[in-house]
Amino acid sequence: MPTSICPECSEEVYVDAECEQGDTTHCDECGSSLVVVGLDPIELDLKEDSDGDEHTNRDDFESYDFDDDRY
Repeated sequence: MPTSICPECSEEVYVDAECEQGDTTHCDECGSSLVVVGLDPIELDLKEDSDGDEHTNRDDFESYDFDDDRY
């Protein structure tokens, strides 16, 4: 089974031998959703959220419990 490196945590990710460019998978180590962007060698990239911005999920910020609304 071919492998590649997770761009988020740098762990090895096993990819289906029959994968095609655009297929999705996930990293077992960090849980990131990944997309196949290259086939020879297998290259993975982070899959973007449906809104096109993978790093601005509002839920991520709400867990910090800021008392001041300026943040």
